[in-house]
Amino acid sequence: MEFELFSLTELPLAPLDVGLLTAVALATSMLSAIVGMAGGITLLSVMLLYLDPLVAIPIHGVVQLVSNGSRAWVQRRHVERGIALRYGVLLLPMGFAGLGLAQSLPPDVTRVAIGVFVLLATWAPGLLLLGSHPEATDRNRRFFFLGGVVGFINVTIGATGPLIAPFFLNLGLSRQALVGTKATCQMLGHLAKLVVFGVVGFAFGAWALVLGLLCVAVVVGTWLGSRLLERVNEQTFIRLYKTVLTLVAIRLIAAVLISL
Repeated sequence: MEFELFSLTELPLAPLDVGLLTAVALATSMLSAIVGMAGGITLLSVMLLYLDPLVAIPIHGVVQLVSNGSRAWVQRRHVERGIALRYGVLLLPMGFAGLGLAQSLPPDVTRVAIGVFVLLATWAPGLLLLGSHPEATDRNRRFFFLGGVVGFINVTIGATGPLIAPFFLNLGLSRQALVGTKATCQMLGHLAKLVVFGVVGFAFGAWALVLGLLCVAVVVGTWLGSRLLERVNEQTFIRLYKTVLTLVAIRLIAAVLISL
């Protein structure tokens, strides 16, 4: 696939759309800071309402690299490097292997696939494991093979946080180590994805202004969310985000089905 190049003086999206996505990036980073997850997949779902998947996924990857990288940096002293290293081994080679699938799928098929993935991750996350029991698997093999699977689907699904979360169960990690190690693994996944898209010619420079706004928004959102953490009723907040995420996923799928 040849990616469309934009002049650096042009804005690839209308200003109103950029403003809306910036607001969503702020809100979803607050969501991640408060409930510990779901911000990335919510942001990607909204991006897909405006952008083709093979544009939304690398743009989303840059934003999530900043978001997860900041959390990994804060908890850097607690990161389990052995887990992160094993997870990272297959990310890049499997990312290039999965690129062919991502490029061969029509955009609407990818939107539906991501919409279904979002619904499963929100309401039936156990089904994503396909009957496997990661908590009972040796931790070394667990993260080595997980990195390979994530690397392959990373360029198609884009947001794999809900998929990898169960693999961090029963590791005996402190809260800081769990947050830091998971953030590091996700950071490596997004970095590998960006390398893959960069090699095949995605014009990241054309999106510099949009990316700058989104990255600032997620950093500010993380800061705000961290300060709201003790003041928010978590159960109410979780119900709210599940409702919003479900509506966005249904909107993605319905838009494709209506156009058929």
